[in-house]
Amino acid sequence: MRAFGYEIDELVVAHVLLAVVPVLLGLVVALPLGWWAHRSPVARRVLVPLSGALYTIPSLALIVVIPVVLGTPILSPLNVGLTLTIYTVALLVRSVAEALDAVPDTVTTAAVAVGYRPAGLLLGVQLPLAVPVLTAGVRVASVSSFSLVTVGALVGIDSLGTLMTSGFEQAYPLMVAAGVVGSVALAFLFDALWLGLGRGLTPWSRAGV
Repeated sequence: MRAFGYEIDELVVAHVLLAVVPVLLGLVVALPLGWWAHRSPVARRVLVPLSGALYTIPSLALIVVIPVVLGTPILSPLNVGLTLTIYTVALLVRSVAEALDAVPDTVTTAAVAVGYRPAGLLLGVQLPLAVPVLTAGVRVASVSSFSLVTVGALVGIDSLGTLMTSGFEQAYPLMVAAGVVGSVALAFLFDALWLGLGRGLTPWSRAGV
């Protein structure tokens, strides 16, 4: 579908990929870090503040610095993807640690007593029970990612943010509004998808409903 001189479907696909892939990658990285923070008070005192500090770095600065550090092309979507992955990790390290903290000690003790080893305990007991709290963190990271994708348009990375920057340059409010509404709609859509996935993975949480 073409509008405002752009293929809107291509911008939507680019926006979704740039927002969702970093959330998935960030979750993969944050899980072991969050588990370490949960297990070790020393690691927690380092990892949680450090990850919080990462989130304070301006996104545009990261997008510009990454090509200098890694040698990627300045217009590569990889720069935006890496930036959003860093932000996702920054948000989720604390979330993972708190999600694992929320698992009752009695459950963990009972699992160890019947023979669960650390890996099996994490994958088979702790993570499934931590899903509701972890889902809340992922939803926050997802909404943040969908919002920050638009910043990439300032350095020429296509997304729905392109409609905002082009609309501003052309003094075309309708184009700007289309970019804003589309970005917000995608953020809400994927927020609902994450919520549904979390509920699907924890059917026992609805047993009393």
